[in-house]
Amino acid sequence: MSQTNEQDSPSREDLRINFFRPRPGFMRKEVTIIWITLAAWAIMTFGMPIHLAFIHSDPTRTLAEVPYIFGIPAYFWFSGQFLILWFIFLCFIFNVLIDWLSSSYRRRR
Repeated sequence: MSQTNEQDSPSREDLRINFFRPRPGFMRKEVTIIWITLAAWAIMTFGMPIHLAFIHSDPTRTLAEVPYIFGIPAYFWFSGQFLILWFIFLCFIFNVLIDWLSSSYRRRR
């Protein structure tokens, strides 16, 4: 009787889930969407300030000559409003893509 239970239960390898090496098909596409979303978030959150820091050699001069957006210094607007709007936009796009992926694989069954 133990023979039938072993045959019916999935093997350990079938149950493994690895985010860095996803299985082909749905899981690989889902992880790709997640990586792209995380990369877009990281580029805007960390990349833009680092890029601006490398471009400007004198921070005090940069702060004196900073452009204004809607009456607010650009760096305040970027961190205080734009990044929040960017995050909401990424959440929306992520949900649309995951819904599209789920519905496309649901139709295949």
